[in-house]
Amino acid sequence: MRGLWWLEQIHRMVWGPWTLLLFLGVGIFYTVKCRFFQIRGFRVWWGATAGRLLAQERKEEEKEEEEGGAGTGNSGKRTVSQFQSVCTALAATVGTGNIAGVATALAAGGPGALFWMWVSALIGMMTAYGETMLGIRYRYKGTDGHYLCGPFVYMERGLGVKGMAVLYSFFCLLCSLGMGSMVQANSAVGTMSYTWNVPAFTGGLVFTGLLALVIWGGIRRIGCVAERLMPAASGIYIMFSLLVILSCYDRIPAALAAMFSSAFRPESAAGGAAGYAVSRSIRYGISRGVFSNEAGLGTLAILHGPAECTTPHEQGMWAMFEVFFDTVILCTLTALVILCTAGISPDELPGEGAALAAWCFGSRLGRAGEYLVSGSMVVFAFATIMAWYYVGRQAGAYLVQGVTGDRLLEGIFCDRIYPVLFLGAVFIGSEGRLDVVWLLSDIWNGLMAFPNLTALLFLAGEVTLPVQENGT
Repeated sequence: MRGLWWLEQIHRMVWGPWTLLLFLGVGIFYTVKCRFFQIRGFRVWWGATAGRLLAQERKEEEKEEEEGGAGTGNSGKRTVSQFQSVCTALAATVGTGNIAGVATALAAGGPGALFWMWVSALIGMMTAYGETMLGIRYRYKGTDGHYLCGPFVYMERGLGVKGMAVLYSFFCLLCSLGMGSMVQANSAVGTMSYTWNVPAFTGGLVFTGLLALVIWGGIRRIGCVAERLMPAASGIYIMFSLLVILSCYDRIPAALAAMFSSAFRPESAAGGAAGYAVSRSIRYGISRGVFSNEAGLGTLAILHGPAECTTPHEQGMWAMFEVFFDTVILCTLTALVILCTAGISPDELPGEGAALAAWCFGSRLGRAGEYLVSGSMVVFAFATIMAWYYVGRQAGAYLVQGVTGDRLLEGIFCDRIYPVLFLGAVFIGSEGRLDVVWLLSDIWNGLMAFPNLTALLFLAGEVTLPVQENGT
């Protein structure tokens, strides 16, 4: 098909080697600027994120927020806690790439790919910190009482380039209707059909119906669902992954040794980029990197926007934690499951993608292992769609407001038109092949990333370290 050929050529142009250099270059620039804060300041950002959860400070804060909002009338109902905002952002970053993408990486580049996943994640942590911090710094409340936050806000208010902000919001809206809805729904319903023989139409109908119940409750309901869904789903996946790894613990040393010994082979570096970014090659890998880790795309700044009782530094460190948790923890567990059960040579692996991961879990846990992988992919895909709905809604709100300046039209689009468009995209995406949608979504993602990474470079002077690191 000639139309598809042209899309592939545009895709190659958008996701050429320069795109990889831009993503990594911005991350390295922020890493050097912040004096390797992701490594040197581990105790600071870990203590401000996971450390607080382990100390159960979250429960005390939520109790204080409830008490504080008890006498404020309707304003208390709009409150989104910091933890709910974090779980919503985590829902977008933790997805099918943590399973299928890692399996593809190891099949392409061998055990050394895992090392490059870590390197990519460490670099991306500082990009995530910068864009989230800027998003919180420039956010503002709209007429409906909710925060408007994201790259389009700091492009307009920080850089003073409204045209760039409108362009970003346009591509972001398109991505929510492609990569964020149709592609994820297709993956989830396809998995349901393959594993449990659920007809695609039935699966799509149920999937869309459940999603409608969540999104029509607004950002607060999305936050509440994410707050319960993500810790539980991630915890179950971690538990069963550890169960498989410990069942063949004698192979762990060999797997780790092979990882470091082969890390600097060219094929391992290429595989690592693919695993970090969910694909078979560097070109497709980086383009689909938004699946596994959204650092550099700008959506993390949008997802952290509704958090109350927080500071730019705090939310920036939460974004760092999400990248770390997504890649260094979850992706590493998936990789060790595969390397310890299927072998350390790409030629030994029985398949690739989700099928490879399912085979590895099934070899140790039987049919229950295959159900675990399938169930995890469905839950993670649902959570990702849920988070992308909010991203697209925010982008649409800014786009309509920026182009027309009409607040009434903005409300009509966000409350009536966009939910129907998004749910329709989810249902349509559950049916058939989406080759064209994949290509278009990859192109939109790339076109969305360029203005965001450019803005991050020009606004780098406003990104500072937490007080604990600055000593001021």
